[in-house]
Amino acid sequence: MVAVSEKISAVERLKEKLTKENLWIYVLRLLQERPMYGYELRKKIKEIFNFSSAAVTSYVVLYKLKKEGLVTTEWQKGEDGRPDRKYYVITEKGQIAMREAKKFLNNILNTVFDKTD
Repeated sequence: MVAVSEKISAVERLKEKLTKENLWIYVLRLLQERPMYGYELRKKIKEIFNFSSAAVTSYVVLYKLKKEGLVTTEWQKGEDGRPDRKYYVITEKGQIAMREAKKFLNNILNTVFDKTD
């Protein structure tokens, strides 16, 4: 019998695919709350979703999201001598992408796991 605490490699691969390899979902989810800058997004992902991604990966994802029109950017003046920061803002297209992703994942949960208690 497999111990509950024993890691199953297939499940670990699934976790990797649904987190780091789909980082865009987590980024857009956070931007649904409010605009954020890059470092803040990485910090919040670790804090709320309990996984980390490389800094370069995070910025590549943000670049792709902007290129696809799912986010836009705005510069905000730094306070108390701090540097100006580029904030990322979810667009209407980004909101639509989140709704479509949710439908897709709900369908997977309802059809693939229908026999799993």
